[in-house]
Amino acid sequence: MSEFDDDDAGSSDKMVAPGFSEKALLATGIRIGTPVRTKTMEQFTARPRPDGLHMIDYGKTLQRIDTAGRFIAATGAKNTVVYTSREHGAMAVEKFCDLTGAMRRIGRFMPGTFTNPLYPGHLDAELVVVADPMSDTQAMVEAGKLGVPVIAVCDTDNVTDDIDLVIPGNNRGRKSIAAIFWLLARATLVHSGQLAEDQPMKYGIEDFETKAEEEPRPEGPEERISERRE
Repeated sequence: MSEFDDDDAGSSDKMVAPGFSEKALLATGIRIGTPVRTKTMEQFTARPRPDGLHMIDYGKTLQRIDTAGRFIAATGAKNTVVYTSREHGAMAVEKFCDLTGAMRRIGRFMPGTFTNPLYPGHLDAELVVVADPMSDTQAMVEAGKLGVPVIAVCDTDNVTDDIDLVIPGNNRGRKSIAAIFWLLARATLVHSGQLAEDQPMKYGIEDFETKAEEEPRPEGPEERISERRE
């Protein structure tokens, strides 16, 4: 793999999963970060592109996805809560939970979901997966209070101090987040013995992608950057 090239010239048709090549992976924008890089994300990144966007080492992304899948399988997907507050990650979380049996939460995270047993929507989580620690803070705070481990997809501008396992990747692009959760679903199913390594899944990556017409139009500078990275 050529993780640090500024273009896709070093990519190949090498398969990273059945029916999914390295070239197709890069086309999702999975390694394209933001203009900001936090200290804790330096280990996952290289030099910025000429336009100022930092590049993520997607080899480390794949390694962390495999580790996360092993962790989810060991904990039990049924004991795992997967959460996104953002619309562009909704379909990825929904399909992941459909395939693995994990508990889903999409949209606003109601206070007390983890910490208040009297709340009607209370969930007992042994593991929490979030799509973006910058916007999924409430779930992480409540998991931390209970000592529940947190796995998070982290972009270059995320602070990772309260995260137990970082999956580095572009977490604001529709195609990128779809690819990350599709690969994570594969890893979870493979490590739990429900899927052979060469066996196709029920859903393709396109099924994990929230379509543009299902999302609100971008309004702020953060969202405009996100559009450029898809």
